[in-house]
Amino acid sequence: MHIELTSTLTQEDENRLAAVVLKALSGMLDMLPISYLVRVETTDQNVIEHVSPGLSNWDSMTTIATDPPRPLVES
Repeated sequence: MHIELTSTLTQEDENRLAAVVLKALSGMLDMLPISYLVRVETTDQNVIEHVSPGLSNWDSMTTIATDPPRPLVES
């Protein structure tokens, strides 16, 4: 699953919020019996990641999708 979030935050606010978003998502995902990697990239290219505790070798899993984005479908 690849999820993108577009915001109107300033770069400074994005950098502060990135850690909060990462902590919230990983806290929820840690309760599930899955392996995952959460990666947050901000507009000014700061990157933070969290890998699930049970995942010992991320390289054996498929990395982030490189497919072009799909067209936006509004509901």
